[in-house]
Amino acid sequence: MVKYIYEYDNWPDFTWNDSEINYTLGKVRHLQGKILGQMEALGFSVKEETTLSNLTMDVLKSSEIEGEWLNYEQVRSSIARRLGLDYAGMAIPDRNVEGVVEMMLDATQRYKQPLNEERLFGWHAALFPTGWSGMHRIDAGGYRKERMQIVSGAMGKEKVHYEAPSHERIKGLMDTFLEWVNSKNNLDNVLKSAIAHFWFIIIHPFDDGNGRIARALSDMFLARSEDSSQRFYSLSNQILMERKDYYKMLQKVQHSKGDITEWIDWYLKCLYRALLSAEQLTERVLKKSVFWEKHKETELNSRQRLMLNKLLDGFEGKLKSSKWAKISKCSEDTALRDIKDLIDKSILRKEQAGGRSTNYELVEW
Repeated sequence: MVKYIYEYDNWPDFTWNDSEINYTLGKVRHLQGKILGQMEALGFSVKEETTLSNLTMDVLKSSEIEGEWLNYEQVRSSIARRLGLDYAGMAIPDRNVEGVVEMMLDATQRYKQPLNEERLFGWHAALFPTGWSGMHRIDAGGYRKERMQIVSGAMGKEKVHYEAPSHERIKGLMDTFLEWVNSKNNLDNVLKSAIAHFWFIIIHPFDDGNGRIARALSDMFLARSEDSSQRFYSLSNQILMERKDYYKMLQKVQHSKGDITEWIDWYLKCLYRALLSAEQLTERVLKKSVFWEKHKETELNSRQRLMLNKLLDGFEGKLKSSKWAKISKCSEDTALRDIKDLIDKSILRKEQAGGRSTNYELVEW
């Protein structure tokens, strides 16, 4: 019978091959530094907006991985209020939204604080404010008291994907885990984020919410690695896009004899892809910021501002006068006048490639 990683005598003495992960770890660290530098070049309000957007994305996508869809406007409103940003006119969040946001912000904004049992129980209780998960009553704010299996399939034909350690062992396993989390060892915090994520998932200490808490732990260590509460990327969004590989890798390494190189390698590469997406977005935000600084005195109407922002955000397809008219809700004649005015101001130009219809693009600045 195949054993689980926690059933071996050397648990939890994880091992990994440095030569296989150091190159990707180096790339991650370099890109983190580069994007942090780009963020510093942005204005205060742009940095606030970027942090708000990424925290919103993280909360939404971490829940979506578990098959739970939260309301975007409510999540954004809850985060804005807790960060002290303007939230006037925003949606009023539900209780369950407030709980998820509370946990994520505690992990990322108070990243320097030690993680103890009380704090962890607080996270879990915030996730399940009613003490119910769907139709099931759970021990909210406390370790599980029953057997835990992850299964799929119809009743009578269930397939067991994982069986967690028995509930009698959880307190001892978690004491060891929390001692490691708070230890001042020489491990890079990015590496610690990968190990903490896997270790917590293996213990599966709660009745529900283990995946979301594992990802919050990852975010806490990543914030420590950057020594910053500003969030400029969403690891949960990247994991959601690679969800199938995420679960496949967890299932594979859960049977390891202690070597978790494959998990760390996958995790770092997933994180690197999240950072690459963030780099492209940050460059676009930076470019947009420079554009509007240059044109702060330029006289523009609301339609022109709307369409320019769409172009700066990465307009899909070709810009034609008909599209301009449709999006800005005006006649095609008005759209052409708007476009001609921007050409005269050297903001737009006709695309070089000819063709039957005329397309327009931003002038490089």
